[in-house]
Amino acid sequence: MATFDDGKDKDALRTIGEVAKATGIKAHVLRYWEQQFPTLKPLTRSGGRRYYRPEDVELIERIDRLVNQEGYTLKGAKSALKGTSDPQAAAREAGVAEAVDEDVLKRLKAIRADLKAALA
Repeated sequence: MATFDDGKDKDALRTIGEVAKATGIKAHVLRYWEQQFPTLKPLTRSGGRRYYRPEDVELIERIDRLVNQEGYTLKGAKSALKGTSDPQAAAREAGVAEAVDEDVLKRLKAIRADLKAALA
């Protein structure tokens, strides 16, 4: 949970700078996520200044957890947030993960063989 040390009430509106500082997510990433996730809609005032509600901050933290900790793609995170699963996307991502794992395994075995030959 984001920690705000600004003396404001926990239900207060926060600027993009305050949210960025509390969550550790850069402001340009927050603006990008607003474009990618339709449910992330902070209030905007004159001059386009953004004000995030507590539920917006919670959503940002969920997106961050999905993308940066659990390894979801943005598309996968959107599906997860909707509560629906895109079976084709999941299969594609799983196939990519398997291919990457096999490729890494092949490279590691080649490195091991090279090291073994060098030590012999």
